[in-house]
Amino acid sequence: MQISSRFTLAVHIFACIDVFGKECKVTSKLLAGSTNVNPVIIRNILGQLKGAGLIEVARGTGGAVAARPLNEISFLDIYHAVECIENGDLFHFHENPNTNCPVGKNIHHILDDKLLRVQNAMEKELASITLADVKKDTEKYLMKK
Repeated sequence: MQISSRFTLAVHIFACIDVFGKECKVTSKLLAGSTNVNPVIIRNILGQLKGAGLIEVARGTGGAVAARPLNEISFLDIYHAVECIENGDLFHFHENPNTNCPVGKNIHHILDDKLLRVQNAMEKELASITLADVKKDTEKYLMKK
């Protein structure tokens, strides 16, 4: 299992909005240059973040801004905005375990609760980290220059 790069790209986008937003418009071109990712991918992520109410994007020449203060946007908010999680489940179960097998017949009973506990723990940790934490660390590393 691996969370896609959309999550870290989204956090990177917010860091750029914070660092560059006061100096210039934060466009998909600027973000693509910072992330080294195709602007189309950046625009798709911006659309997901906008759809979740996490950013506002001006039409035309654009410019993305955070829709809320950074301490009010958690990693969990971003994760929910950009990750495609089927039915809210982090783990995708294999489709057709063999019901004639004693393990296959019971695998959901064996694993479902454990996988839910793992997902809940991860989501609790994601909820405890905000973009204000990222801002603090970004400022710390920018000061080292």
